[in-house]
Amino acid sequence: MFKINWEPLSEITFSEEIDFIFRKWNQIEVDKFALLVHENLERLSKNATIGIYNSKNNCSSLVISKQTTLYYKIIEDKSQIDLILFWNNKQNPKQLKKMLHQSH
Repeated sequence: MFKINWEPLSEITFSEEIDFIFRKWNQIEVDKFALLVHENLERLSKNATIGIYNSKNNCSSLVISKQTTLYYKIIEDKSQIDLILFWNNKQNPKQLKKMLHQSH
């Protein structure tokens, strides 16, 4: 089993996504999203390779919902998964590249 490690940027982008969902919908949708993230992190901790690896970004991604993708890095020798960031798929992809490169 892999340990899940929240990097600072993943904590910030998760909070931003929660805030966005709350403003656009309501607390019920926030709770659904939080549960979805929790379930996917459980799956990830059991099988780190369920996401799609991107050699250009040197990280993997896992679609959490239609709107959100999680980017993460597998640290094999520590049996650890570093969560890099949660990405709202409607945002500008150029910004994603910039954020991923800053996080390494």
